[in-house]
Amino acid sequence: MRLRMTPRDTSFYDHFTAAGGNLVAGARLLQEGLAVGADRPAMAKKMRDIEHANDEITHTVMRQLNQTFVTPFDREDIYRLASKLDDVLDHMEAASDLVVLYDIEDLPEESQLVVDVLVRATQTTCDALPGLRKMQGLEEYWIEVNRLENEADQLYRRTVARLFSGQYDALTAMKLKDLADELEAAADALEDVADTVETIAVKES
Repeated sequence: MRLRMTPRDTSFYDHFTAAGGNLVAGARLLQEGLAVGADRPAMAKKMRDIEHANDEITHTVMRQLNQTFVTPFDREDIYRLASKLDDVLDHMEAASDLVVLYDIEDLPEESQLVVDVLVRATQTTCDALPGLRKMQGLEEYWIEVNRLENEADQLYRRTVARLFSGQYDALTAMKLKDLADELEAAADALEDVADTVETIAVKES
């Protein structure tokens, strides 16, 4: 560990931990909102509230980054981590909006399963982010999130195969493909978060 002779602003850790909590809240809300019979407009509204709250965290991190002389780790990594955490919620919010805007009733089983993967990946991320303080116990986290992203990839391919199997009319298939793309993008963004944490851990070791 590199020796630091000047104090550091450690509130960045708190912001990242809070962002992790927002990811979990968003994924669980999506999981509940995509269930049959759920109030999806209400789900989309709550998701916007969570996304806006996370935007505030991102803006706070950026402001502090510009005002802090000594940061806990590299500035570019702080910027990238905050941005990638925000990307996850952006894609989940887009998915929730599409379900409402497209008035999608029945979803392919694979779409529900991808959301289940997002719930697990966001919880794993949330549990790991406090470990940035001491850079301990993080390797299992990024390995697990990479595994979950691979699982989401497989489910995405199954979704696309189902959509173009003739089971759905062309318009419905297009709508469901847009939704599947956003869910897959959320999983990819979670992997980007894990990759950024791995980069930080390697630099700080």
